[in-house]
Amino acid sequence: MNITLDLIVFAILALFITVSAILAVTTKRILRAATYLLFVLFGTAGIYFQLNYSFLGAVQLLIYAGGITVLYVFSILLTSSEGDKAEKLKKSRFAAGFAASAAGLAICLFVMLKHQFLPSQFEHGELPVRTVGLALMESGKNGYVLPFEVISILLLACIIGGIMIARKR
Repeated sequence: MNITLDLIVFAILALFITVSAILAVTTKRILRAATYLLFVLFGTAGIYFQLNYSFLGAVQLLIYAGGITVLYVFSILLTSSEGDKAEKLKKSRFAAGFAASAAGLAICLFVMLKHQFLPSQFEHGELPVRTVGLALMESGKNGYVLPFEVISILLLACIIGGIMIARKR
């Protein structure tokens, strides 16, 4: 196996995403968890750009890293007090979380080791933006209009719920 610059950049991004994800779920401060989530989303966008999926990388940065993280921070600041910290984790919950993480890691390793990743099955590059746009606006079987609308209504409900919770205080 040849070590190329692409492989080195991928390894650095994967390590960055892994460390940020672990920090996001282990920190006791909820605002820091949202910040670490932002780092995970930036790293994911970096992988998209490395694969030459510039449209998907731009969407990842604009929608997820920009919009969704701002929405999370807005909700956190509206609903939590100044020094909110997570509760102390009980040993039984820690053991259950560790067991679930170990099982997930074992399944991922099993799938990765059993599957043959042939270079001919993956092509770098992306579809033309016109094709992506038409697929996003299509309402048929393979269209994305309905899921997009459902998610937008869900996010609107979350914002209204956050405002209602903050208003009660």
